Order: sequence, then structure tokens, then C-alpha cells
Amino acid sequence: MTRLKRNHPLPLYTQLKESLRSDLVTGRLRAHDQLPSERELCARFRVSRMTVRQALLDLAREGLIYSRAGKGTFASEPKIDQQLKTLSGFSQDMQSRGSAPASRVLEAKAERASARLARALNLTPGAKVIVLARVRLADGMPLAIETVHLPHALCPNLLRHDFARESLYAVLEREHGYRLTRAEQTIEAALARPREAALLHLTLPAPVLVMERLTYTDQGVLIEHVHSIYRGDRYKFHSTLAPHQG
Repeated sequence: MTRLKRNHPLPLYTQLKESLRSDLVTGRLRAHDQLPSERELCARFRVSRMTVRQALLDLAREGLIYSRAGKGTFASEPKIDQQLKTLSGFSQDMQSRGSAPASRVLEAKAERASARLARALNLTPGAKVIVLARVRLADGMPLAIETVHLPHALCPNLLRHDFARESLYAVLEREHGYRLTRAEQTIEAALARPREAALLHLTLPAPVLVMERLTYTDQGVLIEHVHSIYRGDRYKFHSTLAPHQG
């Protein structure tokens, strides 16, 4: 029987959380395996139900476990490790991981740019832009909400395409000759809003990662502004840093 250390400086719920985390990250509990019930954990670790619930709540906030009403608690799939080295679209990235990408279009229209958006895209205020908002899915699971704005003058026929099935980057290259080669982006943590949580199938409060990106062609043309909301329980971003020279 597993015992926690009563005289340890770490609280009992933290010790329990780390014990369960070890099972999750080492693969002893695989994705979608069911965890023992709260009652079983109380008996196994000789702790109160409050201690067990605090440990499980922390693991759920970290995206390591999830609950199904009336079913129990289960191990989550490993987070998607998004590399920040190369510029690629969602469809291309999911395909490279062996997942089936899909999109649900929320908006596809032309409108006048707001003052803020016009500044971001270096356009005159009120210039016409194309708006493409989609929920991005992998193997049927919603992972992100992506809203793209592009200068209408650079791709006036873009809305003829069905972006529930087609890749935006593939269309831009194939139909318009634009090769997207460079981007500047920022990422910050936030809490999902009610509509975002509904679209991403999250239970509030839920962490999300907010990404904003400006994308350039190989000719240095600023072609795209992207605002994306990623599920915090399914994504992590990874970059490799080199020491500063000089």
C-alpha cells in the first residue's frame, strides 16, 4: 500500500498529485485510462476526500486528466508540442503528426478594417479585408479558434474557396503565388470566455493560450493577421534558444 509522508514539508495533496503525475507522465496510466475513484484513492493513500479532490483539481488544471459526468476521471492525451521554429499552417502541422485535420467555418466574409486592424496590417483605415474565422479540429477534437484577416486587394477571389475543406496557405500559394516564409507572433495565457469554451468543448474556468501573428511572404509583403485561441490543456509551445554572441 502506498503511503504519504505525514511529516514531509509538502502538503499531502501535493504529494498525492506528484504520485499520480508520475503515473501519468511515465505511461503507467495511458491516454483515456480511467483513474481510481476518489474513494479508492482515499483508501489507498489514507487521506481525506478533500485532499484527493484538491490533487485531482490541480492535475485537471494542468491538463493531465479530465472528467466525464457520471463516468469518472481519465488520463488526458499528451499535450501537442508546438515547435516555434518553422512557419506552417494548422492542416500541415496536424498531418505531420499523423492526425486528421478539419475545420468548421464560423465566418468567411469581406469587411472594412477597424483602425486597430488597419494599423496592424499597414492599411489605410477602412480598407477592405477578408475575414476567415474557423474552429480547427484534429481527429474530431476542437483544438483552436483561429481568426484570420487578409488585405482584400492581395487576394480578391479568396472567398470562392471552401475553407472547411481547403488549407488557406495552400490556396494562397497555389492560386495567388504567395509563399509565406516569415512571421512575428506573441503568445500569452488567458482564461477562456464563455463562447470560446463552448466552441472548444471546455468547462469553465479553463486556461487558453492566445496567439497573435503577422505573416509575411518571401517578398516581404505583410499578408496576414491571425488571432488564435488554443486549448491550454492540449497545447504547449516549444522553442530552442541559443546563447547571445558578443
